Amino acid sequence: MAHRTRNVLILLGVVVLALVALPALASSFAKTQGGEIAVIRNGGPLDDNRIRQVVQPASSLTWIGLYSVKHTYPAQQRFYTITADVGRGDRTGVDVEQLPTADGVEVGVEGTVYFALNTDENTLRAFDEKFGTRRYRGTDGAFRYAWEDDAGWSTFLDQIVRPVISNDLREEIGDHRCAELQASCALVQNGGDLQAVTAVTGKSNLNIAKIQDSINTSLQQDLTSTLGGPFITGVRFNLAKITLPGKVQDAINSAQAAFAAVTESQAKVQQAKADAEANKQRQLGYQNCPACAQIDTLKAIPPNVTTFAPGAGFSITAPTTAK
Repeated sequence: MAHRTRNVLILLGVVVLALVALPALASSFAKTQGGEIAVIRNGGPLDDNRIRQVVQPASSLTWIGLYSVKHTYPAQQRFYTITADVGRGDRTGVDVEQLPTADGVEVGVEGTVYFALNTDENTLRAFDEKFGTRRYRGTDGAFRYAWEDDAGWSTFLDQIVRPVISNDLREEIGDHRCAELQASCALVQNGGDLQAVTAVTGKSNLNIAKIQDSINTSLQQDLTSTLGGPFITGVRFNLAKITLPGKVQDAINSAQAAFAAVTESQAKVQQAKADAEANKQRQLGYQNCPACAQIDTLKAIPPNVTTFAPGAGFSITAPTTAK
């Protein structure tokens, strides 16, 4: 009986040990998908939490040690959208930018920043030490690590990368007047008129291109300086457009409609002048050729009139068609 009890206890111990060991053993292997890279940290009860290794993208099944923790980061080009559309700005990873121009007009900026995480092993280890060991608060109030998932990565961008982008945009936009970015601003500023718009038409696109080039030059340097290392690489900024506040745009639309009405009225005046001049020249011609006046009068008789009698014993009757 005692022998049987001992065997049962041994069997139970083996089962418990298997239940504990098998999951730990299974989690001791890891692999990465294409487009992701992983930093592995020790995590055993008797181990430290230092970085153990880096698993490169699209790896095979790799031994990472018992109870180790995998920090997965993107290893391909990513993008960060900047938009003036407040409705889109509620989504994680999308930035709403309303910035003042040199003359105080709040304009919206729309564009995209393309970049990649530096996957050099030593650089990635330093990145994980600095940014992978704390959590960041998202727009929904939840705290996430940068390596948790796409929402965690986007939250990291919102909290750490966004302020650098915003600062660069603010400096560049603040160096230009509204009309230099949107020619139509000249319609509603300082008693603007169509000549003022014409003077800056075409220049706004050139100024936007200059802003884009300037940001492409400064943003990479500013990110490296602010983050404390070359963690973000391949930075390229594409400035899509500048939008105006609703009230300013409404005022511009009203001004454009008013100018269109004025233009239409001026066209009618010019047409009336042209008609009057044509009539004047026609009358002079009739004075020199009275018969021409009679001929034109006959030509003007409607086809349904069969008898024309202008008076003074003179009349014209159309011939009757034989039936």
